Amino acid sequence: MIVIDTNIILRYLLQDDTKMFEEVKDIIENQEILILGEVVAEVVYVLKGVYSIDKKEIVNSLQLLFEYPNITLLPKKYYIIDALRLYTIKNLDFVDALLCSMSQDYMIKTFDKKLQKCVVKK
Repeated sequence: MIVIDTNIILRYLLQDDTKMFEEVKDIIENQEILILGEVVAEVVYVLKGVYSIDKKEIVNSLQLLFEYPNITLLPKKYYIIDALRLYTIKNLDFVDALLCSMSQDYMIKTFDKKLQKCVVKK
């Protein structure tokens, strides 16, 4: 299994460098891949902050990517997909949306008022 970083996903989604895109396309589409939640958070941050891509477009692109059967997400895919949903409908950054999603199964402790409103109380 190959753990990929933010730049691999960005080159794949943006297709802004033909040579790099061809290399990462082969990896992402033909290898067993592990994507960490921290990497997803950085991808969201870069696409929104650097490339000014709309939240919904970011979410749609990532959801399509995460449907590939060869891609494993850590934490569980459910948390990441749910966090993407929360990211679009709540006034949260992606990391807080991920924590909010994970609060379904884990106790989350925070002083962040917006996050406190989102987490499931245990």
